Amino acid sequence: MALRRDSSDNGRIMLTPSRLTLARTRRGLTAAELGRKSGVQARAISEYERGQRRPKPATVEALAGALGFPAAFLSALAPPRPQNGPDDVQATAAAQLAIEFNAWLERLFVLPQPNLPPPRTSPSGTRDAWRLDTGPAPNMVQLLESHGVRVFSLPVDCTGQGAFSCWHNGTPFVFLNPTATPEQARFDATKQLAVLLGHDEPVEFAAEFLMPEKQLYGTNHRHWFVSQAQFATRTNAHDTQGSMVRRETSKLLTKVFRVLRENGTTPLHVAKELNLGLEELNGLVFGLVLTALPGGGEPGPRGRARLTLVR
Repeated sequence: MALRRDSSDNGRIMLTPSRLTLARTRRGLTAAELGRKSGVQARAISEYERGQRRPKPATVEALAGALGFPAAFLSALAPPRPQNGPDDVQATAAAQLAIEFNAWLERLFVLPQPNLPPPRTSPSGTRDAWRLDTGPAPNMVQLLESHGVRVFSLPVDCTGQGAFSCWHNGTPFVFLNPTATPEQARFDATKQLAVLLGHDEPVEFAAEFLMPEKQLYGTNHRHWFVSQAQFATRTNAHDTQGSMVRRETSKLLTKVFRVLRENGTTPLHVAKELNLGLEELNGLVFGLVLTALPGGGEPGPRGRARLTLVR
């Protein structure tokens, strides 16, 4: 993707201040640390981020190289700002990249629209609204996706933050920890549903949603796809049966990448469209897509047809 240049200033690259801040915080660097890596003075970096100075093209290239982003990333339009995001700035930066990825997908696909129950709907009311039968809830990642929640993975360097959720322009997002156990990831997804619905006690919501109290008699933790500890906390009973073998995966993202590949678009091409490295893109879908996402072949779609996902 071409760099934006200022025609009134001898073609100087138009660095977007908030882009530099995003890239720096995504890498977990202070201005001083970035200065040591790039050879650019920390004071100058701070001035670039405040929009007080514009760097020369060679400086932009040096900053981009130190940050591990293409120079075009730093000159793109201002990034989105999620609402009610986490306090951790590195995790917030990852969320911003996921929101941009989602916007790119929405230009190509018709994705499920948000369809959450009214705020503070109870666990049983939410199950009823989503027409869930008695018994275990289905794959929570896929359930959220089918109701318009965009589910992504936290990159592994952000996992200290833990799972979180946020909103952007009316669309809910959930970010899961890729290092969590399958049962914990399922529980975390349900807790974030509670957060999106405005509940003050997301743990209690998740426990009742996943293990309705009236249905627990004569069952065990494997029946509900929860951990032994979660089941024991709910019932004061212990059992010794095994745990979930695999994490719950994304039907939406798996289908997206399959259709993109059928259309001649590789993950490497997607990453380039977003001005990201392939590793960065992989970090947002790690564990959610059943197959790996190698670059593979020459990037480039055969067309930009509008494709529809069927639930």
